[in-house]
Amino acid sequence: MQQDKHPDYRSVVFRDRNAGYAFLTRSTATSDRTIEWDDGETYPVVDVEISSESHPFYTGKARTVDTEGRVARFERRYGGEGTG
Repeated sequence: MQQDKHPDYRSVVFRDRNAGYAFLTRSTATSDRTIEWDDGETYPVVDVEISSESHPFYTGKARTVDTEGRVARFERRYGGEGTG
């Protein structure tokens, strides 16, 4: 690995303000803001709009598309039963 070519890989806090959720991980992301974490250390904090705590897929609030009406309409239009 070449020296001085890669960004620093360090501990960073990612914070989802909408969900009130934050987690500590390692990243190359940078930030001017800092936060004091539970362990008493101060880490850079990166605010994100969506995390696993607020994303509809992970929270179970995802919308499902009702395809039954589409299938019924297709069968009415094109004969329903296969002609094979």
